[in-house]
Amino acid sequence: MNLHFLLTDYLIWFLVVVSVVYAAHVRRHEHLLAPWRQVLHSHVGAATGVVLAAYVCIGLLDSVHYYPTVQVDSPEGEAVVSTELLSVFDVIVTPMRTQVETTYSKPFALHSFSKKTIEVEGGGQVRSYPKLKHAGSHLQSEDKAATDILLKGLTGALYGLGVWLILLILHCLIRAKLHSVKFLQQIKNLLFKSSALRTASLVALLLFLITGATYHLSGYYHIWGTDKVGYDVFYITLKSIRTGLVIGTLTTLVMLPLALVLGMSAGYFKGWVDDVVQYLYTTLNAIPSILLIAAAVLMLDVYMYNNADQFTSVIERADWRLFFICLILGITSWTGLCRLLRAETLKLREMDYVNASTAFGVRNRMILIKHLLPNVMHLVLISIVLDFSGLVLAEAVLSYVGVGVDPTTHSWGNMINSARLEMAREPMVWWALTASFFAMLTLVLCANLFTDVVRDAFDPRLRERI
Repeated sequence: MNLHFLLTDYLIWFLVVVSVVYAAHVRRHEHLLAPWRQVLHSHVGAATGVVLAAYVCIGLLDSVHYYPTVQVDSPEGEAVVSTELLSVFDVIVTPMRTQVETTYSKPFALHSFSKKTIEVEGGGQVRSYPKLKHAGSHLQSEDKAATDILLKGLTGALYGLGVWLILLILHCLIRAKLHSVKFLQQIKNLLFKSSALRTASLVALLLFLITGATYHLSGYYHIWGTDKVGYDVFYITLKSIRTGLVIGTLTTLVMLPLALVLGMSAGYFKGWVDDVVQYLYTTLNAIPSILLIAAAVLMLDVYMYNNADQFTSVIERADWRLFFICLILGITSWTGLCRLLRAETLKLREMDYVNASTAFGVRNRMILIKHLLPNVMHLVLISIVLDFSGLVLAEAVLSYVGVGVDPTTHSWGNMINSARLEMAREPMVWWALTASFFAMLTLVLCANLFTDVVRDAFDPRLRERI
């Protein structure tokens, strides 16, 4: 096994490290920890946080890539490195990845969605729906399919319940030891006392039940059917989570430094600095963002076509395009936060503690970092979580109009784009669009609800009312 990190993998894990460092910093400062404690003590915040954590786990598992080692069919039986780039998530969901059919099939179907000429015994031919190669291949009789689906779903749910119980017991043991409380009393408080922790536990139980049932069933059936070339739609939907998270997080990595530096500089220094910054974001806002993104992506396509030797594989080519889209989205989306930071800095620079620092000869750089930056971070955090869901939806829109991620990249936008022709078929192929819709709806809805809780916790004006 040879590890191979893509460009977006490096950036994702860099964000993880930054998040861990920020969390460690927050734990040492009570004034920073108090708003996050309020978020975690909220029932809505706890429930949506668990769902978002599940999405993040899938995205991180799909961000560790490697080239597997395979055995060559030869007398020596030597091992060579495969040219197929896989992720840890691909290994976990191997049945969904490898069980490929020939064309469309409905969710939990045993036969293909399209008729085909089939040879029958006796030398004749008939037009019928051929049996799928993998789905339901273990069944001795197709009449038992419904019962088998129910039993395997319940079996998988029991596996999920078992994992949840193990994690629950470990959690209660640790809390009982830390807080000097009896273990049974800790379990009783967790399960029967109304709290955000109980809400998070119940949501986690639901996720484990669904995960266990779907994972167990995916080895025997195509839960969300298959697409035009026979790939499992459920597998494509889960693989698209990484693309959505990359768009939502890496764009922030590009946008945040521009907004912070330019917005705070304009508000603090005023004068010609303020005029230049205002001119920049006013001019940028005057350009339709979709046209700017389309022009940039077309330029990238031309460059890649003329310099194909610089990209070792199709996956790396698609990954560079994904990174470039994050770059363009970041360049076009920093203006809103920049305006907010400029306005807030204009107000803060007139405060007494800033005037006192200036009178004592403190450097402007230190005033910006020590006094102004901590007092605008609530706006930064609120804007980041607010923009996340919008950026996830932006990827779907861009892919729908043909200027989004590479067609070989799994994404909800590409699934929706492909569904345009599928919905026009007779009979209609509806399951790919439905799967991408519900996956995107769950992520965006939870992100929006979590955003509301974060805004209430970090906005000083709302905290004063509470």
